[in-house]
This record gives sequence, C-alpha cells and structure tokens, in this order.
Amino acid sequence: MEPALNAKIIGRGKEFFNSISGEKPSLFNKGAWMGKAMDWSMKNEQFKVQMFRFVDVFPALTNGKLLTDHIREYFGNEKEMPSFLSTGAKVAGMFGSLGGAVLNKAISANIQEMARQFIVGETTKEAIKNLEKLRKEGFTAVMDVLGEATLSEAEAETYVNTYLELLEAMKKEQGSWSGLAGKGGDSKLDWGHAPKVNIAVKPTALFCLANPQDFEGSVVAIMARMERILIKTMELNGFLCIDMESYRHKEIILEVYRRLRLKYRDYPHLGIVLQAYLKDTDKDLADLLAWARQQKVMLSVRLVKGAYWDYETVKAKQNDWEIPVWTIKAESDAAFERQSRMILENHDICHFACASHNIRSISAVLEIAKELGVPDERYEFQVLYGMAEPVRKGILKVAGRVRLYCPYGDMVPGMGYLVRRLLENTANESFLRQSFAEEAQIERLLEDPAVTAERERTARAAKPKKSHSGPGGLSRFNNMAMVDFTRAEHRAAFPAAISSVRAQLGKTYPLFINGREVTTSDTIPTVNPAKPSEVLGLICQAGIPEVEKAIAAAKSAFPAWRDTPPEVRAGYLLKAAEIARKRAFELSAWQVLEIGKQWDQAYADVAEAIDFLEYYAREMIRLGKPQRVGHAPGELNHYFYEPKGLAAIIAPWNFPLAISMGMASAAIVTGNPVVFKPSAITGIIGHHLVEIFREAGLPDGVFNFVPGRGSVMGDFLVDHPDISLIAFTGSMEVGLRIVERAAKVHPGQPNVKKIISEMGGKNAVIIDDDADLDEAVPHVLYSAFGFQGQKCSACSRLIVLDAVYDRFMERLLAMAKATSVGPSEDPAHYMGAVSDDKAMKSILEYINIGKQEGQVLYMSPTPQGEGFWVPMTIIGGIRPEHRLAQEEVFGPVLAVMRAKDFDQAIEWANSTRFALTGGIFSRSPEHLAQARRELRVGNLYINRNNTGALVQRQPFGGARMSGVGTKAGGPDYLLHFMDPRVVTENTMRRGFAPMEEDDDWVE
Repeated sequence: MEPALNAKIIGRGKEFFNSISGEKPSLFNKGAWMGKAMDWSMKNEQFKVQMFRFVDVFPALTNGKLLTDHIREYFGNEKEMPSFLSTGAKVAGMFGSLGGAVLNKAISANIQEMARQFIVGETTKEAIKNLEKLRKEGFTAVMDVLGEATLSEAEAETYVNTYLELLEAMKKEQGSWSGLAGKGGDSKLDWGHAPKVNIAVKPTALFCLANPQDFEGSVVAIMARMERILIKTMELNGFLCIDMESYRHKEIILEVYRRLRLKYRDYPHLGIVLQAYLKDTDKDLADLLAWARQQKVMLSVRLVKGAYWDYETVKAKQNDWEIPVWTIKAESDAAFERQSRMILENHDICHFACASHNIRSISAVLEIAKELGVPDERYEFQVLYGMAEPVRKGILKVAGRVRLYCPYGDMVPGMGYLVRRLLENTANESFLRQSFAEEAQIERLLEDPAVTAERERTARAAKPKKSHSGPGGLSRFNNMAMVDFTRAEHRAAFPAAISSVRAQLGKTYPLFINGREVTTSDTIPTVNPAKPSEVLGLICQAGIPEVEKAIAAAKSAFPAWRDTPPEVRAGYLLKAAEIARKRAFELSAWQVLEIGKQWDQAYADVAEAIDFLEYYAREMIRLGKPQRVGHAPGELNHYFYEPKGLAAIIAPWNFPLAISMGMASAAIVTGNPVVFKPSAITGIIGHHLVEIFREAGLPDGVFNFVPGRGSVMGDFLVDHPDISLIAFTGSMEVGLRIVERAAKVHPGQPNVKKIISEMGGKNAVIIDDDADLDEAVPHVLYSAFGFQGQKCSACSRLIVLDAVYDRFMERLLAMAKATSVGPSEDPAHYMGAVSDDKAMKSILEYINIGKQEGQVLYMSPTPQGEGFWVPMTIIGGIRPEHRLAQEEVFGPVLAVMRAKDFDQAIEWANSTRFALTGGIFSRSPEHLAQARRELRVGNLYINRNNTGALVQRQPFGGARMSGVGTKAGGPDYLLHFMDPRVVTENTMRRGFAPMEEDDDWVE
C-alpha cells in the first residue's frame, strides 16, 4: 500500500480509537456473567472447550436431571469450577435437589441471556420491538433467520415460511418507520437511498440435500425457494442478500446468485456475501465484476472476513485437500482491504457492504472511498448485533451508515451461531479480543496487514521444518485425497469417465495365469444393476484345470518371490499405486456402472485401494528389517518374518477394488504369490488388478486371476494342499464354511492353513438423549443407505433413547422422504440399484419379515421397469429377539429400536453374534466413556457415520462372527500373512565375545 494512504488510514484509526476510549463491548464486561465466562475462556483453553461444548448441548437438556448431569460432567466438582460457576455449585450442594434446581435455573438464565446478546428476538414481536429500538439509536438492520441444518423438505418450507412471515410483519411496520437521516435523497428510505427492510438468507437451508456432487440439482432446488423469498422482498422494495456459507457450497451459491441476478436484472436490491479469508475470493470477485459488466447488471457485495475458519481448515486436512482459507490472520485482513478497493473502484456497478469490526479495516475503507471519490450511497458498514457496541457507535459518528446483522429465531438453531461467535471472539488473533480484552498497542492493531502477513510468513519460513519421513526413506504415508466436488473439473470428470467407459463395453476379459492371458469358452456376462439389459462385458470362467495351472504357477514363483528383498516387493506396490492413481476416475466410473456405486462412493473405493498399496509397501519395509531381541552378552538374536506360502484371495463385490487390492497386495508384498478369485458380478473391476499389476511389472506367477463359478471353485481353492493362506471377505456363512474346510489337512499339505476372514455385521448406532440431531440424522441416513446399505459396516440397527425418539424419528423419516432412488450415474439419486437379482429377492424377503415383526415407518418409491430395485426401508418396533435385529440384511433396510435408557441401548447393541462396527451420537462425556468401555465392536464411531474406515487412521475389522480379529489397513495386518522366525547365534569364540553397544553390561 502507498505510504501516504497507509498514513491516513493509521491516522483515522487512531482518531477512531480515541473516540471510543474507555468503552468495552458487553462481551468483555467482567461485571456480567457472560464477561466472566469469556474471561475464563480466554485464560484456560480446556475450560473454553468445555464451556462452548456445554453451550452447544444446552438446548438439548430438556429436563433438570439432564442439565445437572451435564454441568457435573463438563465442569467437574465445585473445586474444579471457576468462581462464577462454583457459587451456584455450593448452593446446589447445600440444598440437595433444591440446590440443583437453583443451579440449573441460574445457568439456564445466564446462557439464555448470552444468546439474547447475539439474537435480536425469538419471536416476530420481540424482533420488531428490538429493531425499532435500534432505529431510534440510528442503526438499521439486516435480518437473518437462524438455522442452517435443514434436513427435510418440510424443514426447508418452514424456513421459507419464517422469512415470508417476517417480511409480512415488517411490511406492516415499515410504513411507520422514519427513514434514517442521510445526505439528501428520498426521506422515506434509510440514509436517503437504502431500503428499510433488509434480509439475509442461507441458501443451504432451502434444500436439505444440497451437494456439489449434484451441482445442477442443488442450484435449481435452492433457486426455486430463494425466488419465493425474493418476490416477497420485492413487494416491500426490500433488499435480499444471499449469505455465503461453507466452502463446499460456494460455487452453488454463486451460481444461484448469478441466475437470480439475470432473471431480476432490473431489481437493484439483490446482493451476495463474499468471504475475504478464502483464497479464491480475489478471483471470484474479479470474475463477478467482469460478468456484471458483460451482462449489464448491478451488483451488491457484502464482504466479510469469514466465520468457518476452523471447520474449513480441519475438513481440508482430513481430506488432504488444499486448505481454502488463508492460514495467517493478517492475510485475511490484507485480502479484505485489497478486495474492498476492487469493489470501490467498481462502485458504478457494485454497491459495497463493508462487514467488519476491525478498526483498521473500517478506516481503510473510509480512506480508500475518499481517495476514489465514492458516493455515500454506494457503500455502507455492517457489524454483528451484540458484538461490538463501541465500534458500531464509532462508525455511526463517522459514516452515519451502520447496519446491524441481526440473527432472529429459536435458540436451538441459534446455538451453532452463538458458539461460532464465541470462538471467533476468544481466538488469540481476534481483533475485538486484542482491542478490548487485552488492550494491545494501537500501533500494532493499525499496522498494514500486508506488512504483518509478510513478517509472519518470514517467521514461519525460518522455523525448522518437521521431518515426516516414512520407512526406507519414503515419504510418510498419507491417505489419498478424497474427490472434491467443489472443483468443477472433478464434477465434470465423472460424466466424461462414464462416457469413456461405455465406449469400451462388450469386451471379453480373459484369465491371467503365469503372466499370460488365458481365454476360455465358458463366459458369464457382467451387467449394469440399474439396467441389466446393458451387458458391460464377458468374463472368462476358470475350471479346475485352469485353477490347478494358476496354483502351479504361483508355487513355481514362490521361492524367488519369497527371497526378493522386501523393499523391492514394496516397490511394485508403489508402482501399482501410481498407475491406479492416474486411472482414478476411469476406475471409479466402472464401479458406478458395474456395481451401482454413487460417484463419491466409487471414488472412495478406488482411493482406499491406492491407500492399501501405499501403506502396505511402507509397512513391509518397516517389518522387513530383522530386529535384534534380547540383550544377553555372547549371543545375537534376530527376529524376522517370512511368507507363509501360496495365498488364495477370495474377494467380495461390494468393495470390488479396495478389498480385493487390500488382500492381494498384503499377500504379494509379504512374499506370498496370489491366486485371486473375484466376485462373479464384478469381474471387470477384478480384472483391473490384472491390468494394474501387469503394468507395474510384477513377475510372472506372482499374481494369477481366476474367476470361477460358485462354491465349487472356492472349495477347490480352499481345500488345495498347496494353498497355505486364505484371505476372504464376505458373508458369515461362507466365511465359516472356509474356516471349517481349511481345518482339514490334506495329503501333501505342508502348512496349517491360515485364515484371514472378514465377515458380516449387524451394526448398531445409538442416539443418546442429548445427541445433536442436526448431525445425527444425516449421518445415520448415510450410514444406513449409502451404497444401498451394501456395506458390512452399514448401520442396520438404530437404537434411539425413548426421551428423544419421537423428535429424532420425525426428522429422520422426513429426510429419507426427501431422497430418491434411481441410477447411480445420476448424482441426484441418493440410492441406486442393489447388486443383483439374488440380493433383491433376499432383501425383499427380509422386508416382509420386518413387516411381520414391526411396523413399516417408510418405504421409498422405486423406478419402474428393469433394474434390481429395492426401496429404502425403515422399520420400527423391532426388539432384540427379532430376526431383523439379529440377521445380516445386506441392503437398504434399517431396523429401529426404542430403548428406555442408555444402559439398555448398550445392552441391545451388544446383543448379536456380530462385532464389527458401532456408532453413538452423544454429548455426554460419561456416556461416551461408557460406550468406549462397553460397546464391544471392532470399530466404534463417535458422533459421525459408522462407515468409510480409512487406511491407517481407522484400521478396519471385527471379532466374534464378524471376523477373526484382523485389522485391514492397520500396523499388524501384514503379520497375519507371515510366519515369524528367530535366529540365535552364539558369538562366544574361545572365551571371547564381541561387545555390542546395546548390551546391558556395556558401560
């Protein structure tokens, strides 16, 4: 920034600070309960976490016992509480249940008062009254109806109707409001030019299934409801601003705005929010301005810093995406000034709403506007209601145009908003905290943020970089980045890949034995489950002679492969991972067509396959180095591993690439040649392993591909004496059959066969009485019905506590009704066809059993005509003794159970033969601890969906009748494919023993 302009900004900022000297926002007033709570939160990070989590759960604490229990669980006993809480705790201790009631009432009143600080009203009457009070003080408002997590069409309609009712109420009142004083213009308007009625709308609340994967469907659905609100706003000559939310929906929201702007091009009062903390915003703003000039339309932009920084950062890191926000606070401030200038330079087509509490940012806008000669009516200032009273008063004195952003509505949806505000203002880098709670030096607060940011970048660059190397000099393992549908190229990649795959239909896929393709006359078709008449290809079938040849080839390859150094074997896996990574969208497209996976599910399967290759390569290098054991002098003991022998890999159809690749690559990298039998209905995807390993240059005979018909081929593989290891994933019945047959020793068999078997699940998710329903409902729906419920980890039993049952089920059923069933290649559909006609028949039989045992709560419509269609089905009234609560139903059928309390919920969750996955939604620390101890499953998921385990992060596998206790993608998985050996050498020669550095007797 030019020194002269920067000097003016600093000068104006100092004047601003002087004008509000001695004032503090009520947020930091230590004389009030909220100020004390904020003070403690800024001093104690642990208390801050507990306090904000308690505020979040507070609306769900609907009775005195729940409230008392949570106060104790979150804040401990009296000695552990800060004084502003412990006073109430003492009262509670002195007067027993009466004291508890007093404490509950006091804390409830304080939290409600805290909420009122930020929420202009819970009713229309209250909101209008507060608006009139603000107008008398010289402030106007933008009204924002609270609520972001819309989970059904009904909830979206309620959200729309709340706006329509609010607008109707304001329509009646605005005539009696005098326009706020301004320079000339229309006296009936605020400041002579601005509408008195101004609203902000969160787009995702208008469509419960908003998802960038279904970009067009989301835009159309949101726009339809937004238009209704806009038309009503236009009746009042009001202003509508479309809020920006999480980065995931940014492009959808921008497109909704562009379409509405063109459709109502002559109506000037339609705006959009942009977030300065997003790295994209410089380009988004420039593109929007260029588009407006081209289309000859007027814009209005409210520029904010952004309120989801932690969320955006964490989600990006979890998915290995580029972090979309600036990671240095000053970078956001610098971007805000840069983007403010861009808007002000285009004031002829773009009205500017400067939304900030930062005195430096406000001063910069004032000085830039002055330098550019921007008329007053082309820009205004906005601050959050209840957040910065001195700042808003100071702006009013200087600019005279201040609009307060006023959330309105029920406290329950308001808690998320409140927690974000509290987090924002207790953050170390919060301008308000530094200005009013810590009284930082004014010079530092007014420094050019571009200079501050550069200093921070330099300091960070100078810090030593942490080493994150993996075994053998490789980089540390990281999960493959998830598909990112916020990126237009990823959205476009799927239709293109599906089209490309369709051009390859009709091929015949041969066997692969000893490095050669083998064609047989026996073939079976593989089809699209949504359109069985669409034959994707023909899969050659192996008979017993071909399987014998494959076993012989593997046996011949074994000695050389066993003796190949571990790091060399690992190298083949790394090459395979790179090959698969380049083909990720093509491999995903095959899964969409051959087994009916949704786009995201298909890509996740491919990513998991690649993760197995990368992870097991590193694990083998780690395990491949002999380890010295013991410390006795005069002897040297080495512990190491060698492969078991030939591995039979019998793979399922539901994760046809990931699980197949995981089992096969684990066997291969540990030195065991593989005979691979894929599922009959995913033969093309199974053949992809041939293509990948062949391109990677795997030696002949190490990987052999022998699809074959039915159990006869499987039994032959399992029984064969040369097979030492069997890795299987599938049903409990087949898994137990393999265990039983493998126990028999056949003539010439050199080894006791090792079985690695992952079988079924009857997985339960518990909904506690304090669960966050906004999160629980969509996660349960996804866990139960993602990929048609055809996952061994899927939620098939839902156990809901009695106290919350009615509320939860009402919302779950409503969201289920908003979904649709149809071909998975269309991202508008939540569910696709099931795997084949046998699965369809079995699932429909279980639905009939459910009808007899319980009550059908919901069955979705299904497409007419061909396809293996099964309705999304939710059945209530199920008890532990029912078949629907005990037997695995591999499909979209959810059994709902109503438990009287948490202990019974745990008991019911443990009441099956299976122990694979489980889930719990709760905000009770004690109940979460109890679930960790007592919910006996291989993978327990807390406050998230219970499917989608990631390699290394959530090693996957269960016990009891769900498997033999192995964990795919975990640090001990490869050990099941090898035998440990120990070599002991006596190093004593003629009474002399060489000393080793780690011998205990070496000083």
